[in-house]
Amino acid sequence: MQNAFGNTLGLKASQLQRLSNTYRRRLRANEVVSPELARHLTEISRETGRQIGVLLTRKGEVEHVIVGDAHKLLLPDVGRARAGQVRLRGLRLVHTHLRGETLTKDDLTDLALLRLDLVCEIQALDNGLPGAAQVAHLLPENPEGELWRITDYPSVHELDFDFGAEIRALEEQLAGAARARVVGDGEKAILVGLSVGRGRATAESSLAELAELANTAGVQVLESIVQLRREHDPKYLIGKGKLEEIVLKSMQLGADLIVFDKDLSPSQARHIAKETSLKVLDRTQLILDIFAQRAQSAEGKLQVELAQTRYLMPRLTAGTDAGLSRLMGGGVGGRGPGETKLEMDRRRARDRITFLEKKIEALSSSRAVRRKERNRRGIPVVSIVGYTNAGKSTLLNALTRSEVLAEDKLFATLDPTSRRLRFPRDREVIITDTVGFIRDLPKDLVAAFRATLEELEDADLLLHVVDVADPERDEHIAAVDRILESLGLAQTPKLLVFNKADKLAPEAKDGGAKVNDAILTSAITRRGFDDLLEKADALLWSEGATSRASAASGGLPARIG
Repeated sequence: MQNAFGNTLGLKASQLQRLSNTYRRRLRANEVVSPELARHLTEISRETGRQIGVLLTRKGEVEHVIVGDAHKLLLPDVGRARAGQVRLRGLRLVHTHLRGETLTKDDLTDLALLRLDLVCEIQALDNGLPGAAQVAHLLPENPEGELWRITDYPSVHELDFDFGAEIRALEEQLAGAARARVVGDGEKAILVGLSVGRGRATAESSLAELAELANTAGVQVLESIVQLRREHDPKYLIGKGKLEEIVLKSMQLGADLIVFDKDLSPSQARHIAKETSLKVLDRTQLILDIFAQRAQSAEGKLQVELAQTRYLMPRLTAGTDAGLSRLMGGGVGGRGPGETKLEMDRRRARDRITFLEKKIEALSSSRAVRRKERNRRGIPVVSIVGYTNAGKSTLLNALTRSEVLAEDKLFATLDPTSRRLRFPRDREVIITDTVGFIRDLPKDLVAAFRATLEELEDADLLLHVVDVADPERDEHIAAVDRILESLGLAQTPKLLVFNKADKLAPEAKDGGAKVNDAILTSAITRRGFDDLLEKADALLWSEGATSRASAASGGLPARIG
């Protein structure tokens, strides 16, 4: 005998028997629910004062009988993972309501999250007979953004919903909508931005940059959503209600990833992942993933791993069975509980961080020796810095006729590249391309790449390259200046270079280069290169410059005071 699931405590033996007998009932293929089954459910529901429901298969067989309380049902575990993007689960929920309420938010959430064929609620009248009914089913992606359709019926006897035909048609529509979407090899994501105490425009601008990061990481962006709040939700960041709305949207669009444009605390990441059953990333994780994909040199790979391990460290938490996950340690019989798996994971992470730091320090020492030799030879160093995707590598290639990797993506290159550059007056410099910066650059990443960024400390001149055609140009300049200041480079001589002049509209003229005391260039057309080299020459070999550049120029002082 199959038993009912749920709140059965306190029910009479006769009532439990009637609930078990429900498993024997069968429906025709086109029926949502038969009048006989509806009356059976409403009679027991009114008698017990509890909601009663059944999960039915497409063959019309009863899979589960469920007993709730007066307000709601708790469904059994039918597999919380989704059944697929174009297929429904093959189960429909039919249940009673006792207080005249219509389909609730919980009903509709179960419909979407479990991808049920449909949900039907039946009013249990005071005399135990079935009253009005409501039926809800999911909708394919549509211009109105509606997630489901709800239809009212005056009574179960007038419930003329042809179940078999309607569900087949719905699955065909879902499959058609899925085929119409652009299909990529990468994961499909919904991006989520949060605005607290700032305008929507700022949040949307940051979210647009997150979309570029997602594209660089190989993620297909299905939709971007901005949430306005007075303060952060300590548990779900954007609030539980908004999170549920996003999860429902992800079901409709076929997303398998949610990316937040904010760093999530370890607690928030755990709660959001548990609530959504989707893969969840924050801004830092996305940037770290890009760096992991782009790192080519041994040093770059070590630095990325160090940043990832530091990020992971505070997020190592105990599982549900952590109290039992003990490993024997020490002595013949173990003598004591030993370490928990969590403690072991954390210890291994700390050991790995120490190992990586030593390896990077050794590489940093080797780099320092090379810099010392270069300094001894008295060749000035020019370092190219700037916001990611401002055209730094392209500018280096054009100036030195090199073939350093340059792509129209964020963080296309991570490893520093140095080339010789001859100035018009037969003077040589070492010009170095460095990793691009970005606003809110993860602290762990800055710390891990500090050995690489040490190259900037020996620079006699910084070429701050800016995408002149970017509408966020001023914000990018400010972000780079803040990072340079944090690295102790605020006093290093700097030349502002407004690059990508070829993308300027005719009415933009010089894009504000003159006002900002910048050199307007185009790494594609080589426009402005003469002005750039002349200005750099004047800064490097002007009165008061470094002794190192002085030696290279035959005795002229070299560093700007």
